[in-house]
Amino acid sequence: MVDASTLERGREAGSRVAVDQRDLVERAGRGDHDAFAALVNASIPRLEAVARLILRDHELARDAVQDAFFRAWRDLPGLRDPDRFDAWLHRLLVNACLDTVRKRRRRPMEVELTPLAPPSIGDETESVIDRDQLERAFRRLDPDQRAVLVLHYYLGMSVPMVAETLGVPLGTAQSRLGRALATMRSTLGAEYDAESQPLQRGGIA
Repeated sequence: MVDASTLERGREAGSRVAVDQRDLVERAGRGDHDAFAALVNASIPRLEAVARLILRDHELARDAVQDAFFRAWRDLPGLRDPDRFDAWLHRLLVNACLDTVRKRRRRPMEVELTPLAPPSIGDETESVIDRDQLERAFRRLDPDQRAVLVLHYYLGMSVPMVAETLGVPLGTAQSRLGRALATMRSTLGAEYDAESQPLQRGGIA
């Protein structure tokens, strides 16, 4: 069991991290390149993972992340609340991803699904099949819907936080999330029916 002193140390450590980031954001907003580089280095892996999930293409994801950082450096002096830096940066990234999609709609995209959660231990063949089915369902979503799913399930944001990050009304975020889940359920359900029909005709079911 975690005792009270351990929890207190954890809260203090979290507070120090928040203070450190706030200091870096404030310094970067005043033009400190080293502070901005520290913020970039701390967030690159997370942002690249998010961009890959939304765009389904490694090269486009890297371009979107670079674009987001360029926008961040340019607009950081106007950020009023340094504590909102992470949400603000994710908004810049999602907007950069959507702009990339609009510019490259005719370019075929390499589809490679990064799992939204660590896979459970089980039959390897079944895991591969599940991943393949999930990939096809995810491919059916438009980038706006992917963005909501990624922010909510991959980054663990609440739906109100997702809405704030995307700069949309709460109802819009809820609607996009609902449509995305419905589309995925419909796609997965259709594939399950298609797979089971031959078995039923053969008298196995």
